[in-house]
Amino acid sequence: MGNPLEVKVYDDLERALRNLKKKVIQEGVFKELKKRRFHEKPSVKRKRKKLEASRKRP
Repeated sequence: MGNPLEVKVYDDLERALRNLKKKVIQEGVFKELKKRRFHEKPSVKRKRKKLEASRKRP
């Protein structure tokens, strides 16, 4: 999350905003911000990670 995201703005600001949104989603910044918004107890974090791992398995 420490890497800066750069988006070139030539003429169309709307296109630049769409590109920025796409980059933020691809980098996982938005997901990280949602996750860090509130403190999560270690036990809850372990449960969440276990649930995510079980979802990834076929």
